[in-house]
Amino acid sequence: MFFGILGETRAWYGDGTEVPLGGPARRSLLALLLIRPGEVVSTDRLADAVDPDGAVSAHAVQSQMSRLRKALGSGAVIEQAGAGYRILVAPDDVDAGRFERLAQAGRAALRAGDAAGALPPLREALGLWRGPALAGLAEGETAGPAAARLEEHRLGALEDRIEAECRTGDPRAVVPELRELVGRHPLRERLVGLLMRALFAEGGPAAALVVFEETRRRLAEELGADPSAELVSLYQELLSAAPSPGPAAPPAQLTAFVGRADEVTELARLLRVARLVTLIGPGGVGKTRLSVEVAGLAAVDVCFVELAPLRDAAALPQALSSALGLRENGLGTGAGGQSPVDRLVAALSDRPLLLVLDNCEHVIEETAALAARLLAVCPRLRVLATSREPLGITGENLWQVKPLDDAAAVRLFTDRARAVRRGFAADPEVVGRICAALDNLPLAIELAAARVRTLDVHDLAGRLDDRLGVAARGSRTADERHRTLRAVVAWSWDLLSEDEQRAARRFTVFAGGATAEAAPRVCATDDETLESLVDKSLLEVAGGRYRMLETIAAYGAERLDEADERADAEHAHAQWLLELLRTADPHLRRAEQLEWLPVLAAEHGNLLAAVRRSVRAGERETGLKLLAHAANHLWIRGVSGSVAPHAIALLEGADGDSLDEEEYVLCVLLAASGAAGRPVWQRHRASAEKALAAAWADGRTGRHPVAPLLWMLRDASGPDPRSAFALVSSLRDCAEPWTRATARYMSGFGPLGEGDTASAERAFVTAVEGFRSLGDRWGTALVLDALAGLAGGRGDLARAVELTDEALVLTEQIGALEDSADLLVNRGDHRLGPDPASARADYDRAMALARRAGSSTGLAAALRGLGDTALLDGDLTEAERLYTEALEQVDPHWIRSVGTRVRTFAGLGRVAEARGDRTTARTRYREAGEAAVAMGPDTLGALRLLGLPEHVVESVSEACRQR
Repeated sequence: MFFGILGETRAWYGDGTEVPLGGPARRSLLALLLIRPGEVVSTDRLADAVDPDGAVSAHAVQSQMSRLRKALGSGAVIEQAGAGYRILVAPDDVDAGRFERLAQAGRAALRAGDAAGALPPLREALGLWRGPALAGLAEGETAGPAAARLEEHRLGALEDRIEAECRTGDPRAVVPELRELVGRHPLRERLVGLLMRALFAEGGPAAALVVFEETRRRLAEELGADPSAELVSLYQELLSAAPSPGPAAPPAQLTAFVGRADEVTELARLLRVARLVTLIGPGGVGKTRLSVEVAGLAAVDVCFVELAPLRDAAALPQALSSALGLRENGLGTGAGGQSPVDRLVAALSDRPLLLVLDNCEHVIEETAALAARLLAVCPRLRVLATSREPLGITGENLWQVKPLDDAAAVRLFTDRARAVRRGFAADPEVVGRICAALDNLPLAIELAAARVRTLDVHDLAGRLDDRLGVAARGSRTADERHRTLRAVVAWSWDLLSEDEQRAARRFTVFAGGATAEAAPRVCATDDETLESLVDKSLLEVAGGRYRMLETIAAYGAERLDEADERADAEHAHAQWLLELLRTADPHLRRAEQLEWLPVLAAEHGNLLAAVRRSVRAGERETGLKLLAHAANHLWIRGVSGSVAPHAIALLEGADGDSLDEEEYVLCVLLAASGAAGRPVWQRHRASAEKALAAAWADGRTGRHPVAPLLWMLRDASGPDPRSAFALVSSLRDCAEPWTRATARYMSGFGPLGEGDTASAERAFVTAVEGFRSLGDRWGTALVLDALAGLAGGRGDLARAVELTDEALVLTEQIGALEDSADLLVNRGDHRLGPDPASARADYDRAMALARRAGSSTGLAAALRGLGDTALLDGDLTEAERLYTEALEQVDPHWIRSVGTRVRTFAGLGRVAEARGDRTTARTRYREAGEAAVAMGPDTLGALRLLGLPEHVVESVSEACRQR
């Protein structure tokens, strides 16, 4: 039998047939018993439920109870107990009990970051409601509070469901519902916050800020109170909101889309039911442009990944990570050992996204394997690929992209011709003949149409006729691109002047395009020649950069080899890039870093190409110089792992004595930042340390000031961190100001590890003053984080939060998602005692940023923080689950994870202690102490700096002594 009190009191047999309960008196008695099944309800309260005026006697209650028993039959047991009655049914047999269980499960999933998993139980829970709780029951001493409690839980579940829907779908869809709810509950701040976020997604901050102002005024007028800190924080966030970095958008199109309108519609419909669609067809047939148009109709975020520039298939996961905007390392740390594929899985596991993989054919096997992996573990991901051949994996839907029909081909030619020759008009039959000669391939038509700027259409048709045999009767064994587009590109290439051909073939050494300053230098040409190549569609200009279509670049690269100019062009490319890196490097340690970081980020593809060529050609000196001058910005941006394989290759067969001291050191550090770098570090650490010491010995200033800092950040996780601190202590009076500030920062960790916090703080204060005077946001954020830790350790939590807030502003300016996640966790730790709600908000936000960045270490720290909040709430089961999940995510070999491991083991010890399990508690406390040893010889001081309760510090120390 199933009972319902979420609405009018009712009961049903197992087959769904309703039980005839009789009049309102018996329904009121049953409702009162079902509020807490199994608990005794006094006869007086039961009488009050039947008649609040007190006119019902105990005998009348007994009589009504007898009739209720008869109505229920064997479906439920109502027994008399003492001076009252109770009903013996399972909590899940009552809709209220089932509702609370489902609502709690949904909320737990939401707090754990599983918004998609939270929706089913929340929707099922809310679907149990048929009206007001305990409808028809008089509001007596018991019924009134019980109904209010159930209605409050219902509203909380409703808020959870709306938040989950906002996380997993379009927040704009819930705006009407939220407006209605806020109208009924204007002082409920969580509803107000959800409405503000939904309105922001719908149309920007204006409407959301109006809602905040109305709520603030109403709180002041009706309650004499201010908005909560969390709502104020949201207001400030939206007030200063700027577009956040997101997935790489499809390239903007400067020309009209001609033909294929029906295909776009059908493909968009297919992608709503299929998770993998591959557009296949010959090169130049328009697969990329079609994918861009289809992506424009997607109802979810789109990430467009151009694979054509990719030369090394092993770099495919990194290419996807870069397109998604994922960083590889957190604040002041190296990579955590997580593979790029694992980072992708972490970032996409619960994210609705359309991933467009463009031009897969040259890395088809690797793309197929990666796509299969991501689709298998990321249920909300869809993939749209373009390729000359299928990926060949389960679930793939193929779409053959064919040449344009005759009418569309003529329209395309005419449209493109009018763009270069105003008022162009020609006989459609002549244009049709030109298009037919080019197999109606869009790229070939566009190249041909560009020629009408200097050629009459009849002359153009005559030239194409001369080439018809080459274009249409090539080798039958050649692929489709070479049987069609090769002829078209060759024909277009032959129309270029000698200077234009030389510039075009040299341009092929660029990867990812070139600026207007770089292209003339590397191509050994002038601006006029480059502009002519743009006019003739051999180059295009987008985002202030010259770019070349991959088909044309492949043809030009062959011509470069035939002209025997590759070595010279690649040398010019490397020298230009090296000069840019040298020029930018000092600015990265000054206020101009915001200007220079985007400049260097745009050249990342060129850097990878240049270093890869130096490895291939055995030009170790060039490769080392490039990496050394790029190290600073690679570390700040969090992409040092992308060059790690090339750094490892450059170190093969090398030793420190045969290489430039600092360049060798930085190469070792970059090699060690990758997932496969640990053996390299172990092999080269000693000689690299010797080389670094020699470069900065006797008061000398090295050429790469970032080297000592990166060394300390890496080597501090070694078996003897004091050696890393000692190595740089002599640089505190260095003439170079950034190095001096860096040395002051690093010198603070020596005394900190020995428990001398006063000396550490003096060093950090001097360092932050130095970094601030230079305008270096990254260095300033590093030291502010350290100072915040000291403030928190001595109990000055307000100062710790203030310092962390300053650091967060700086990391957000340089786009450091993972650094910001680390700082949010730290701020949550400082807030946990005085303001648990704000701390939980920080941990939730940190978890979201960590997932977005694909950072398992950041995720572990956020989970640990949420575990602390659950422990504070007394929810031992939830705390244990969160701590356990944190340990599964954390990397035990990464220095940044030491604090997380210590806190997590200590938290598990506190859970066991609260349960009375002293044996497990001692084990966990001993593990916490062993992890804390890595923080320095003063283990007690390290534990206190982490903000652990004093009794936990003493328990950890005692457990370690008893080991």
